[in-house]
Amino acid sequence: MENIVLIGMPACGKSTVGVILAKTLGKSFVDTDLLIQEKENCLLQDLINEKGNDYFKKAEERILSDLKVSNTVISTGGSAVYYPNAMLNLKQDGKIVYIKLSLETINMRLDNISTRGITMAKGETVKDIYERRIPLYEKYAEFIINGEDKNVEEVILEIIKVVKL
Repeated sequence: MENIVLIGMPACGKSTVGVILAKTLGKSFVDTDLLIQEKENCLLQDLINEKGNDYFKKAEERILSDLKVSNTVISTGGSAVYYPNAMLNLKQDGKIVYIKLSLETINMRLDNISTRGITMAKGETVKDIYERRIPLYEKYAEFIINGEDKNVEEVILEIIKVVKL
């Protein structure tokens, strides 16, 4: 049975929506950020702080490229779209759903940016990341869900409607 793969910026609701969507559809749930933490035996932010962005990106790409599940809702990290081979792996067995929010909404929700485990270069802003990632989210998405001014349940209903499972 097909997976549903959620992509989008940090704080767009991938993990929150993913858990409830999985329960609603009777699917399993996987958060790839948690898989990285489990595999590396440390928090994402600690991994970035101690081993650097390049190490984090390699770890993330490896987890995403090797992931083999079925009948699962997969919540990816915001940077998943940086890895074409990983996205190809996820797309083979799943439908890619981009939860889209404005930069303003992301900034309002991102109150823990320094501890959240977001891979950012020195001096880089959320706006920089947003502008670089949006074209990638749109490139890989089979379905785009506008999450602006919607609660979790509304986003879930829209996902169910568009993926037609």
